Amino acid sequence: MAFNEKKRCLFFGLPISFTTYNITDELISVTSGLFHKVENDAYMYKIVDVRLDTSFLERIFGLGTIHCYGGDVTSPDLVIAHVKHSKEIKDYIFRQSESERLKRRTLHTMNIDGGAGAVEMAGDGR
Repeated sequence: MAFNEKKRCLFFGLPISFTTYNITDELISVTSGLFHKVENDAYMYKIVDVRLDTSFLERIFGLGTIHCYGGDVTSPDLVIAHVKHSKEIKDYIFRQSESERLKRRTLHTMNIDGGAGAVEMAGDGR
């Protein structure tokens, strides 16, 4: 299962932006820009938590903004802004990130004495 969505303007939810979100089983890719294109990728197994925000205007036009928190260096808070089907996409990312962590045998733990810093450890299951 994969999702291809465009960032939409908040007024009427029209896809006028030059930002495209491509969500696959293993990767989230954000491509933005018209003349200067920027592509940002994040592996699913690095996503630790997912949050869905829907403002009043977003709810009126059937949109939502998804925040993906994880261990990616370039974007620890990957924002998928103003997309349709946001609830389904958020649920898919949450389930798929857990599945990818189990497949890669990757463990995310919290640093108890330091607070909310996440430590990423890879193990071979022994």
